[in-house]
Amino acid sequence: MSADRVACRRVAFVDDDADLRRANVQSIELAGYEPVACASAAEALAQVDADFAGVVVSDLRMPGMDGLQLFAELRERDVELPVLLITGHGDVPTAVKAIQDGAYDFLTKPYSAETLLRSVERALEQRSLALDNRRLRREAEGATAGSALIGSSPQTERLRRTIDQVGPVDIDILIEGETGTGKSLVAALLHRASARGGRPMVTLDAGALPEAMAEGELFGHVAGAFPGAHHSRTGRIMSAEQGTLFLDNIDALPPAIQPKLVQALEERVVVPLGTNEAHPVDVRIIAASSADLGERVREGRFIDALFYRLNAITLQLPPLRERREDIALLFEHFLAEAARRHRRAKPAIGASDWARFHDHSWPGNARELSNWAERSVLGIGRAEASEAQRLPLPERVAHFEAAQLREALIRAEGNAAAAIAALQLPRKTFYDKLKRYGISTREWRKAGSQ
Repeated sequence: MSADRVACRRVAFVDDDADLRRANVQSIELAGYEPVACASAAEALAQVDADFAGVVVSDLRMPGMDGLQLFAELRERDVELPVLLITGHGDVPTAVKAIQDGAYDFLTKPYSAETLLRSVERALEQRSLALDNRRLRREAEGATAGSALIGSSPQTERLRRTIDQVGPVDIDILIEGETGTGKSLVAALLHRASARGGRPMVTLDAGALPEAMAEGELFGHVAGAFPGAHHSRTGRIMSAEQGTLFLDNIDALPPAIQPKLVQALEERVVVPLGTNEAHPVDVRIIAASSADLGERVREGRFIDALFYRLNAITLQLPPLRERREDIALLFEHFLAEAARRHRRAKPAIGASDWARFHDHSWPGNARELSNWAERSVLGIGRAEASEAQRLPLPERVAHFEAAQLREALIRAEGNAAAAIAALQLPRKTFYDKLKRYGISTREWRKAGSQ
């Protein structure tokens, strides 16, 4: 279970004009993004693969392979990669046709740096969402049912059963839980368990949308619907046709948009901005909130009609501090994942780690635990040695012994006989030590196939 979103900061800027390329790359870099300067389409194709964590901005007219041909090649590699085209006034019809074929946007020369960066920012957000969904699908599809939810606590076991029960039911679902509790992963598993699992799960993070863009992103718009709307765009609801729409951070949805969403959900129709034409949609809604939506209704910050429309079934995800039995297994998983990603050896779990498992409140939940594992693999922020040196010798020995017992159990997946063999201890001595340190073998027993 990966807790962090994919960070999309790269911008491949493709233009054969060295001066223009240099100026635009400088603007992109000053805005805090990571520019990838390409003097030709061939250079861009060498830099951009199907998992490119960014977007492509390309001039339309270039010698050899032009911008349209580059767009076609990139679309073959990854249909979800946003490509922005730069065009002169005489090429606008060509650019509009490219938009209809799936290009993200086009800019007409001359354009300001601000215009470029606004479009890049929106495209990067879309790319991040696409890669997030792709990653979640891989995690869900690469495991047996429920195994993507790591842990052996009663709460995690119950959540697995609930996903199995309600996933196939074609009804809207509300997921509530603190930040970092895995709401996006649960949404992906619910989608996978449904009859819609073979269709897209489209994600919209209401908390990441400027209020002015929210309505157009949800419902779409036609060309000319508002200043700057040069072409029509399909909204997220219609994009999820026959699939699932995951509305993350639904509590942040602007109040002015909420009544229109209620109407769309009740009637299962969408009316894009700039038109009165209603489009029927077949979509399942999964919404998630880090806030208590019932409390938001009482405060007048969320309309009751939308709340009651969404919470036909509500899943409450427990915070990590309420399922401490899961922490060791999760941390072991995150360590292995980070070690593979950074191509480093996986560090051993030390005494200070185990103390933190039991003593820390984990306000960031699994996301905080994942970040801690990342730092551990990179050798950042681990104070094991310095903490141990401050303890009296008997306590150092006890901490070390308890850590060795726990590490043996996690490697043996809670199998006491295997842990005893690995530690080469008499059976009675092993259980006496478990009792002394308050260790239970159940804490490290993997559930299902994990």
